[in-house]
Amino acid sequence: MCSKLCVLADSLISALRKCCARFPDIRTGNNCGYTMGDIAMAAFSVFFMQSPSFLAHQCALEDRRRRSNCQTLFGMDKIPTDNHVRKMLDPVSPDHLFPVFSDALGMLSERGGLAAFRRLDGRLLIALDGTEYFTSQKLSCPNCSHRKRGGGQQEHYHSLLAATVVAPGHTRVLPLQPEFITPQDGHKKQDCESRAVRRWLAAHGPQYAEFKPVYLGDDLMSRQPICESVQELGANFIFIAKPASHSTIYEWIDGAELSVHEERVKKGRHFVTHRYRWIEDVPLRDGKDALHVNWFEIEIVNKAGKVTYRNSFITDLTVTKKNVAVLTDCGRARWKIENENFNTLKTNGYHLEHNFGHGRQHLASLLATMIFLAFAFHTVCDLADKRWAKARDVIGPRRPFFEDLRTITRYMVFPDWSLLIRTMITGEPPPGLLVP
Repeated sequence: MCSKLCVLADSLISALRKCCARFPDIRTGNNCGYTMGDIAMAAFSVFFMQSPSFLAHQCALEDRRRRSNCQTLFGMDKIPTDNHVRKMLDPVSPDHLFPVFSDALGMLSERGGLAAFRRLDGRLLIALDGTEYFTSQKLSCPNCSHRKRGGGQQEHYHSLLAATVVAPGHTRVLPLQPEFITPQDGHKKQDCESRAVRRWLAAHGPQYAEFKPVYLGDDLMSRQPICESVQELGANFIFIAKPASHSTIYEWIDGAELSVHEERVKKGRHFVTHRYRWIEDVPLRDGKDALHVNWFEIEIVNKAGKVTYRNSFITDLTVTKKNVAVLTDCGRARWKIENENFNTLKTNGYHLEHNFGHGRQHLASLLATMIFLAFAFHTVCDLADKRWAKARDVIGPRRPFFEDLRTITRYMVFPDWSLLIRTMITGEPPPGLLVP
């Protein structure tokens, strides 16, 4: 019997395979029988299995066994070469994959895995932040941004705006579709993170409105155009607001009577004091058209009376004594997009900054999107598939889990995900699995 988990894994990969089958096809002449679905799934399988050599190992397995895990687990008819994959995927824009992120979120929601992310009366927190994923002084393409380094040498790079579902106290994050920071038609200046945020909100914000999102971000986000873009969607925001970049707010509150609240919080063997201050209805900037927001601040004071942490935020949510601590926890959760999202993608097996293929059109951004999607699929399986989660518990952390996954799929062909996961849990392959 197929487990609920394996049905979920199959469902995620099936949704992606259907999406990839609709990729625009540039083949001319002899195409060697490869479909765009095979080509795209070949690229994705490398990231899902966290194995740069996965295709090579499956080709060797196919030579010995006349079939491979590419066929049984990823639905591929033939295994294309790496060079053919890069050539065929280069013209494909990453937005062709964006609907699958919504599929993953929907599957997580249907299976109850999204409930633990909800805060502030059932809202989802979506953190926004930018990061680079490619840098070179030699390779470049029309979608590269550029900058001058020491000695006048020009550096080319790719960056993106990430959106990630986070929650204070939750150990997982869920990536959503990114927005790429690239030269835009009709703009003489290079693209920037602020424009990318507004493009992401316009393109994807409406589809997440049902989750009543609260958008989180750093000081760069706490500008009126972005705040207004969030409110136009019927959503809310909690953004960091530093004194140096918000002089109007701090001039307004200077000398004003602020609401104050303190809480003692146990940290390790000692207690610290969380001191909150806030004020409502302050202008975000100069001018009659200034958006009015609510400002709040946290200071953490150790037992010696020293302030060890301070940060301030703006929001359009009501701030009260009852909720200021919760709002602060939510605002501080925006760091999870860096710690649990970018750090995992760059250092824990996904190799986001590795150049898997740069191309001349969209290859670099398409492959980066597949990496985000693989991470999203893994998160959904971790949270909503009991047997996948059991396999993770049996084997341990992420690194040994994927080491075992790479190893057993190098030598054995599994008919489906159910038998693969069962083998990882029990340590014993099903009878007859080794028979060609």
